[in-house]
Amino acid sequence: MFSIIQAAGWPIWPLLLCSVVALALIIERVVSLRAARVAPPSLIEEVLGVTQLQIPSGEVVGKLAENSLLGQVLAAGLRTSQADPRAGETRLRQSFELAGRHAIHQMERYLNTLGTIAAAAPLLGLLGTVVGMIEIFGSQSPGPGGNNPALLAHGISIALYNTAFGLVVAIPSLMFYRYFRGRIESYVVDMEQASERLLTHLVNRAMPAAPAGVPPVATPASGKAKA
Repeated sequence: MFSIIQAAGWPIWPLLLCSVVALALIIERVVSLRAARVAPPSLIEEVLGVTQLQIPSGEVVGKLAENSLLGQVLAAGLRTSQADPRAGETRLRQSFELAGRHAIHQMERYLNTLGTIAAAAPLLGLLGTVVGMIEIFGSQSPGPGGNNPALLAHGISIALYNTAFGLVVAIPSLMFYRYFRGRIESYVVDMEQASERLLTHLVNRAMPAAPAGVPPVATPASGKAKA
């Protein structure tokens, strides 16, 4: 492998750097986009159960925010409800949306870099091949015996190493880029549904309940009807 890298020339070194960066980003995103760190399936049920009687304390909400990205989103709504127990739907929704944007930004970290590598690696490989072809044809002497077909074919095969290596880097990078995009979209849907459930729960808690045993006030229309 090292001899192939040496034979391919200097254009293959940027591709090697791209391959190392792409591998590091893929490993980092695989670890960071696990369900346990983004949106644990049972988290919303636990939050709804804890908030049935009262809004939890700030310490509990802080631990919820440290639990996962979904926990950060839910904790934002709970903090708003703590600051203003009668906060309306609009204010709560704004809190969830702001926290949700931050969570999406966290999930999309480094994805642009990975997508750039997937798009640029084939071009870098093609550049290496073109440079190699230029060097091969430039080294051919015009005199008799200078054009050896065997040497020319060998030089062309070496030049094509760059294109092959560029595709080897680009194809997995593109596949993982699309895979991560799909997971993020799925997590966003889960976060939206969980936030909507908690939002409805908090709004219902903030609504004042009618005192028991107090009859509804008769309207003028109902009084005329009875008369």
